[in-house]
Amino acid sequence: MHNFVTRENMALLTDLYQLTMCAAYFEDGRDEQASFELFVRNMPPHRSYLIAAGLESALDYLENVRFSPEALKYLQEQKQFSAAFLDYLANFKFTGDLYAVPEGTIVFPNEPLLRVTAPIVQAQFVETYLLNALNFQTLVASKAARIVLAAQGRSAVDFSLRRTHGTDAGMKVARASYLAGCSGTSNVLAGMTYGIPIYGTIAHSYVMFHDSEQEAFETYARIFPNNCVLLIDTYDTVEGARKAVKVAKDLERKGSRLLGVRLDSGDLSTLSKEVRHVLDSSGLTYVKILASGDLDEYKIERLLKSGAQIDMFGVGTAMGTSPDAPVVNVNYKIVEVMGKEGEHRPVMKLSAEKKTLPGPKQINRVLEQGVYAYDVLSLEDEPIEDASPLIQKFVSNGKVLKRTSLGELRERVTANLEHLPERLKELSPAEYPVKLSSGLVELSESISKQILKGDDVSFK
Repeated sequence: MHNFVTRENMALLTDLYQLTMCAAYFEDGRDEQASFELFVRNMPPHRSYLIAAGLESALDYLENVRFSPEALKYLQEQKQFSAAFLDYLANFKFTGDLYAVPEGTIVFPNEPLLRVTAPIVQAQFVETYLLNALNFQTLVASKAARIVLAAQGRSAVDFSLRRTHGTDAGMKVARASYLAGCSGTSNVLAGMTYGIPIYGTIAHSYVMFHDSEQEAFETYARIFPNNCVLLIDTYDTVEGARKAVKVAKDLERKGSRLLGVRLDSGDLSTLSKEVRHVLDSSGLTYVKILASGDLDEYKIERLLKSGAQIDMFGVGTAMGTSPDAPVVNVNYKIVEVMGKEGEHRPVMKLSAEKKTLPGPKQINRVLEQGVYAYDVLSLEDEPIEDASPLIQKFVSNGKVLKRTSLGELRERVTANLEHLPERLKELSPAEYPVKLSSGLVELSESISKQILKGDDVSFK
């Protein structure tokens, strides 16, 4: 299998116009510092909050992105770039700063997930990769958090690998969903790579291969006596449960226990109640019932409201593709240019429905009685009373300052969700107030007036 994106070639995982703009800056002798912010312009459909994810990918990229000899040879063959610019790329290294909200933090529209401050060529060049990394992982983490909340304390497991849009996506889904609170994944490589618990049962094909369902169950239990979960709906679900009881009793006699049974089709609510009765009436109250089969947070919520006796949910397609909201509208926009003498010139975009806010910013979160009350989006150094700033520095002069373990990220997501207002935890969307500070409003109005008058925006 060919690994298309590696550390050796990831510099070319960009849009061509990033390179042509960078070449134009370089040839024009422009090396001023600039700040860009990455944010979500509008909340995706049906969403009330987002879980910021993908920062670890961003840190790895900024720390390691280089142009290999093969990459430089390819660019030379395109006959678009000068020898001087290619020489510059041969020594390319990110030397700027990165500020970001910690991965696993709840965020809302127009709040910067990260800010890059670097020489203009560097700050411009990294745009595509950063958008790609944060867009998908934030999408998945946000979907997974909704699934975890819908499960109401029951386990949710990522079963999406066979349905994700490529192998890279499969790995990122496993990590982002675990970060957001899922119990584990079916993806064995993700288990090894990230230290995520792995889960699996058997497929219908395994049952159908054997002469009988009972034989299939007994054979599997004999080989995996301490990790046995049986798929019982290949033929008749309730009869399958009765056969699983026989296997469970045999395991008990040998000092082991049947871990669970899986339902993958039919009326999951009714069947789970019937299967629970079969198990409990045989003294198998410890055997868990796992459900799968095109589940999402909406179906999980309906199942639990109906009294379904399900202990664990395996979620595949919905976890890996978020079909009800498959895109997070991330943007990466320039907010400030620094002059040769260290002056600062805030900039903004006035395009219809795509207006941006000028200057480096801070997110200030206000907590009231243990619940998030509102956020204030302010200028970077503008003091906001009784609020906690969210954006931190993660890279200084190209050096990564800190990294966070996946376990710590899970704890952060859990804490964030505990502080989230109950109305935002519902599956129907609700709005959370994000206010603009007086300083940010004044700056926006001032720059907007200068632009509309045709005046140059002055350095400060």
